[in-house]
Amino acid sequence: MASAKNRNTPAAARRAKLEEARRKERARERRSRVVTITAAVVVLVGLVAGGGYLVSAVDEQDKAEEQARTSPVTGEKSWDDLTQDHVETPVDYPMNPPVGGDHDPVWMNCDADVYTKAIPDENAVHSLEHGAVWVTYNDKAAEADVKALSERVAKTPYSLMSPVADQKDPLMLSAWGRQLTVESATDARVAQFFTKYVQGAQTPEPGAACSGGVAG
Repeated sequence: MASAKNRNTPAAARRAKLEEARRKERARERRSRVVTITAAVVVLVGLVAGGGYLVSAVDEQDKAEEQARTSPVTGEKSWDDLTQDHVETPVDYPMNPPVGGDHDPVWMNCDADVYTKAIPDENAVHSLEHGAVWVTYNDKAAEADVKALSERVAKTPYSLMSPVADQKDPLMLSAWGRQLTVESATDARVAQFFTKYVQGAQTPEPGAACSGGVAG
């Protein structure tokens, strides 16, 4: 057994100091591991919860879109058995703006196109045949509504917008065989009309081009 004298030598003191330092280092490492593991668990729990939230949000959005597509649009008018012949003469449509019928052989570009001047009905009807939604307005429409609707159209493929001076209501939305009057751009039916009828089930020629036609 080492004597008390040996335990008090400088070498022993250094060993004791080194051992104390190692003990403290091991303690720090243990604390670090605990913090790291705890943080990882928190992150994992957050990812799982966040992922669950995102999945839930996507599911809710899908359900809302499906409901919009399958539910009737309140207040819309509809026409069936519309002719689809190509003609190169003016067409006398029974509704204004027209929602279908004979039309020009060339469609109006409807790849998120906003026109500030009137466009030919016959070309616009051809766009509806391809599954576009046509937003129209007259000079009684509020400037804010026109701006908001033009922004929606500008980011929606298979849609177009133009003024129709002699339409009976300030704001109207048309698709093939369907038409809706709205009071403002914030009307919830605007979003439903787009969801339901942009390339909707009513489209005679789904997937047909909305570019490469008349540019206005």
